[in-house]
Amino acid sequence: MYSRVVRPVLFRLGKGDAEVAHERTLQGLRLLGRVPGLARWQTGPERTVFGVRFPGPVGLAAGMDKNGLALRAWPALGFGFVEVGTVTAHPQPGNPRPRLFRLVEHEAVINRMGFNNLGSEALAARLAAYGPLGYPLGISIGKSKVTPLEAAVEDYVTSLHRLYRYGDYFAVNVSSPNTPGLRELQDARHLRELLTALHAEAAALSVGGLAGKPILVKIAPDLTSSAIDELLQVCTDVGIAGIIATNTTIGRPGVEAHPVAAETGGLSGRPLTELAAKTVAHIHAETGGALPIIGVGGILEPADAARLFDAGASLVQVYTGLIYRGPGLVRRINRGVT
Repeated sequence: MYSRVVRPVLFRLGKGDAEVAHERTLQGLRLLGRVPGLARWQTGPERTVFGVRFPGPVGLAAGMDKNGLALRAWPALGFGFVEVGTVTAHPQPGNPRPRLFRLVEHEAVINRMGFNNLGSEALAARLAAYGPLGYPLGISIGKSKVTPLEAAVEDYVTSLHRLYRYGDYFAVNVSSPNTPGLRELQDARHLRELLTALHAEAAALSVGGLAGKPILVKIAPDLTSSAIDELLQVCTDVGIAGIIATNTTIGRPGVEAHPVAAETGGLSGRPLTELAAKTVAHIHAETGGALPIIGVGGILEPADAARLFDAGASLVQVYTGLIYRGPGLVRRINRGVT
């Protein structure tokens, strides 16, 4: 039904503008979430990871519902958890449109959204209005474009402070290719300073009466093995709870000849399947399985999710797979998880 009927309609919206389809989908899901007694679709088996109990191992990746508009609806699609954001301390419109491109024959997407969001203060107000969601919520935080790199730590800490009571875990996004200079924060020196400050803020908030919250780092798939190892050492030293692997890639593996391949931005979907699995496996081997991993990238079939679990991921997230396969993908993954 999705591939034959729903997807063709979505792909024609806005004369083929992928962002229009994204916005209309969120609007529809927001309305769906208002239906009284909306049921949760059956999820996979429960898992407890970095101290958080997840009713299912398949989550919605950051970027799909940046501002938390449809948080009541996602469990009805079978998601066991949702990650909102990436959110920044300052509201920002993101990069000029068009900024989202489909590569249909490759089941891929290129985006250069640029952290378009209403800001962490607005998200905190929305989450307060929601009240308890009944499932784990991750919050991805990033650097505002107007904030210079040397002031990035304060920017992240501000968002963590505003949102701390509402998230079940926090993802530190230092790997998006669409904010100038952001990936420099993956450098060991910058990363250590940032994570140390976030841990200090979390500790202060916990002393103030809030429960401690896990902090994770989301990494790029374009790092060399040695750079990943250096990053993991920092994460281990600081006490980071886990890794999200991976973000989009600035490479164009297998899609170089596509008409929109030259568009600036991060590539996701099927071309990332192999790279994500290799990155997860490397992290798992390097840490001896001691550092939990959320695997994300190139999941378009249950077998892709199974491969990430086999490589060492404790949980997985989908985004581009949802665009090409629809919510049935989530249900099929859940049925196959043991």
